[in-house]
Amino acid sequence: MPSSPEPDPPENVRDLLKRTAVALKEGGVPFALCGGYAAWVRGAPEPDHDADFLVPAAEAERTAKVLADAGLQVVDPAEDWLLKVERDDVFIDVLWRTCGHPVETDLIDRADVLPVLSVQMPVLAATDILVTKLMALDEHYCDFARMLPVARALREQVDWVLVEREVAGNDFAVVFLQLLGRLAVVPELDRR
Repeated sequence: MPSSPEPDPPENVRDLLKRTAVALKEGGVPFALCGGYAAWVRGAPEPDHDADFLVPAAEAERTAKVLADAGLQVVDPAEDWLLKVERDDVFIDVLWRTCGHPVETDLIDRADVLPVLSVQMPVLAATDILVTKLMALDEHYCDFARMLPVARALREQVDWVLVEREVAGNDFAVVFLQLLGRLAVVPELDRR
């Protein structure tokens, strides 16, 4: 039985997260922290893997140059919707597509500037965090156990009616919302 990969040491991820954010800020690239670390900043458990940033699709090429010019090691993976910043086997993903759609500036504009590990940076809105995480659920990745603590932690910060509308086309997300309602995590969703 193959062993599961060791989690990244949090201090290494945190340091690279800060360095990436500072480089993006100094380079004038619009961005927002997203994914598990954005949820963590808003009260969810700390993830045990890489951190993620969103940049507008129109800024993808400039983003790579800004990060490289800041002395960060930029890795161009096979996927055509992200790049990776790497140091000591720790990765930060910088995405310009999420859930199959190009990142638009309005998603970044809705982010709140919050202190993250002593660096002020835009952090995706709680509603947008949940929408992007739920829209990523599919037959290849449907881990409700990872999603439940995030939903519980963010529940009072989220516009659940908007989440429900945004994810209506994803059956896995719809079922997760039904589970949240049945568990009374989000009582207003338990109306069916």
